[in-house]
Amino acid sequence: MNTKLPATHRFDSRDPDTIHAFLTSAYGTEMTIRAAEGYRFRHHRVDAGPFCLETMEQSTRLEIDVGRIGALVVVQVVSGRIDRTCAGVSGRFGPGDVFLAAAPGRPYSMSWLPGRVKSCLLDLSVLAKVAGGTLPGRAGTIRFTGLAPASPALARLWRHTTSYLDHVVLRNPYAYRQPLVIANAARMLAASALAVFPNTITGRPAATDRRAATNATLRRATAFIDEYADRDIVAADIAAAAQVSLRALQLAFRRHLDTTPMAHLRRVRLDRAHHDLLQADPRQETVSAIASRWGFLSHSRFTARYHATYGIPPSRTLHA
Repeated sequence: MNTKLPATHRFDSRDPDTIHAFLTSAYGTEMTIRAAEGYRFRHHRVDAGPFCLETMEQSTRLEIDVGRIGALVVVQVVSGRIDRTCAGVSGRFGPGDVFLAAAPGRPYSMSWLPGRVKSCLLDLSVLAKVAGGTLPGRAGTIRFTGLAPASPALARLWRHTTSYLDHVVLRNPYAYRQPLVIANAARMLAASALAVFPNTITGRPAATDRRAATNATLRRATAFIDEYADRDIVAADIAAAAQVSLRALQLAFRRHLDTTPMAHLRRVRLDRAHHDLLQADPRQETVSAIASRWGFLSHSRFTARYHATYGIPPSRTLHA
């Protein structure tokens, strides 16, 4: 996964031609926009590489036809109303509602009344990687079978996830400068999207997965984690290294360690952070910098987890 430092972009215009040119460039697709002359459109984007978080606001009724966008676009209405149609599926969304703008790779249309929305653009490769779509036996691409959340509780999950990433990660200079932090944030969004919106990555483990969930599989997986804990790896990479399916890997960890592959990876990274704290010069290093280096998104959560594991706060280890 390619990562880069988040970059902030702002746009504000009342000129329809300028707005049209900006939107087609920002989303990399053709658009048709019908609106009154002289309306105002404002756009704020934080581009983290594998994902972007945006806020948009406009002052009229917009009728927009959008071509195919090479990303998963999740929209949250803050104020106003949006009527969206994609592949014959229509929906009306008001304040607090969350929805997919389109099935990936499909064009869509929107009627947007004056108001404000937040959106997230997520690289499809992150989605496929989190779902294990590149592994042998995992067919093709992910298909979303619904464009609205499976439940109101899951809609809240999406809102909380994006709010957390915006406030805790992207506004933390220690965090967003670390490639592992941005990669973990992207995977958090992908995992949330797969949990929130109905899709084809579902079902129970097959009999072959249960047979493959052995101690040998676990040994191969943990050896790979130990070697590559400082890299941007996901459960699909671990499964590939262990030569099993993603579900077989998950079963192996649950059966033999009563945990998950990613939870085990986080524990290994916590141990590496502990080692760095022991070796660090407190005049040159900070707890936040070391935590971010090992992919921990939140300083407070890292501190709580560290204290629960080692019995003392990480600051005491650093200054010991």
